[in-house]
Amino acid sequence: MTTTPDPSFAGRSYPAGPVHTVSAAKIAEFARATGASSALHTDPEAAGEAGHPGVIAPPTFLVSLAQATEAQYVEDPASGIDFSRVVHGEESFTLQRPVVAGDRLVPTLTVESIRAAGGHAMVTTRVDIADEAGAEVASVRSLLVVRGD
Repeated sequence: MTTTPDPSFAGRSYPAGPVHTVSAAKIAEFARATGASSALHTDPEAAGEAGHPGVIAPPTFLVSLAQATEAQYVEDPASGIDFSRVVHGEESFTLQRPVVAGDRLVPTLTVESIRAAGGHAMVTTRVDIADEAGAEVASVRSLLVVRGD
């Protein structure tokens, strides 16, 4: 396998991933792990008083779903990526609404761009996350640095 990503993958979208059900337990676990101390992440009563149908996830909660979805590209042998050379560069989140316990989310991956920089490849991916009805929930954009030889 080469360490140079195939530039023809830029603009490629992958089929939607499987439905991912968000649980209150996973939200609480993530909140504890990241130090997000708001009662909205762990207390259904507090979340309800704030107008939410259940506990809400911290904004960065979707990172694990996004990274699991990116695996479609990174693990594709034709992509030309040697995962041992990948370093995570940056991540950004755009939320259309809070992620709530009980949500059933569907991720879709797009490889936005691939460019060379200083002997490395810079790959930008976007995972669009919708609910089962197709309504947009969030987008997670990642920059992956594939270190050169």
